[in-house]
Formats: sequence, C-alpha cells, structure tokens
Amino acid sequence: MVASAPNLFELPRRERRKLEMRSRILEAAGALFEEKGFKASKVSEICERADIAQKTFFNHFPAKRDVLREIAHYCVDQLRMDVEAVSEAELSTRERLLAFFGHMAQGIIDAGPMNREMVTELVHVLNDGEERSERATMLLDAFGAIVRGGLEAGEITRRHELETLTEMILGAYYVLMFNYANLEAFPIVQHAEASARFLADALAPHPSE
Repeated sequence: MVASAPNLFELPRRERRKLEMRSRILEAAGALFEEKGFKASKVSEICERADIAQKTFFNHFPAKRDVLREIAHYCVDQLRMDVEAVSEAELSTRERLLAFFGHMAQGIIDAGPMNREMVTELVHVLNDGEERSERATMLLDAFGAIVRGGLEAGEITRRHELETLTEMILGAYYVLMFNYANLEAFPIVQHAEASARFLADALAPHPSE
C-alpha cells in the first residue's frame, strides 16, 4: 500500500533504518485503516501491529492524520501511473476513458466503505497549497497524454485547446471523488461509467471537422 523506498543500499545506515521504520509504520497503519477505518483506528493499535513503541511512532509522524496523508500521497502517485498506463494502451480514446474511470471506480468499491476517508484525504492532497501545484500538475499532465493520443488518432476535436480538453477529464474525476467522499451511498460505478461516456461524446470531433 505504500510507495517503494529509494534504493536503500545507496543510503547511510541511519537513514536506511529511518526509512525502513517509516515504511513499517505506514504498512501497519494502512492495513488497520482498511480494516477499521481511519477514525476507529488508534495510534496504540498501529504501534502494536508494527511492533514499535508509541514514542517511535511520534518520532516519525506528528499525528495519525499525517500517516493517512502520506498514504494518500502514494495513492495520488499510483493514480498518475494508472492514467499513464491507460494512455499507452492500444485502445481508442473512448475505450481509454471507460477503462480508466471503470477501473478507478471498481477499485474504490473493492476497497470497501472504510476507503471513504482515504478518498477524502486524497482530494485534500490534490488541492492543498504546494501539494496542489505539484501533484495536481502531474495528474493533469497524465490526463493530457490521453488527449494528445486522441488528437493524433483523429478521435478528439481540435475546436478547443488541449489544456481545456484535459481539464474537462480532470474535472470529471474531481467531481466523482468529491461526491463519493461526501455523499452516502453514492453509486460511483454507475456515475463513473456515465462520466466516461459523456466525456467521450463531448471530446469527439464535430462532423464538420
């Protein structure tokens, strides 16, 4: 559930142990959050699962929410890689949009109701201060690859700027995440498919092009 650490053999022993311990805490916390949800999970339970003292936990993370935020960072990076994988697949633009939004929604459902807090934090990570400028830009670039591929294949309209078309896709993703995080029983699978179909229709070339 957590991102791969840098090559540990290239780091000094002290730094290597620090990263190993941090990863251990993140793995334990991630598993606990999936089982019980963020609010119901206690720092003491994370420490017990990671087999560490609470003092060690607080040496690495000021609070439990900081652990959730770092896991959300990984989720954003994974999301970007998923978008890039879809953009490189031998599919039409419509198929790429349906594949991405469908995979994203099904992943949320498979993670279970406890995943709602993670989605909420992911939205915050994408929109908070410096996090927004760095990670949201990376995600925008990834979606842009889908648009560029569609333009090259003649499957996307040239009546609008590439940036505008890309922002439409990112905006649809944001709306789905916001609604899932804030609306109980939000049917995200159905809405994700509907959004993908709408985007494919909206991005398609006009008959006059």
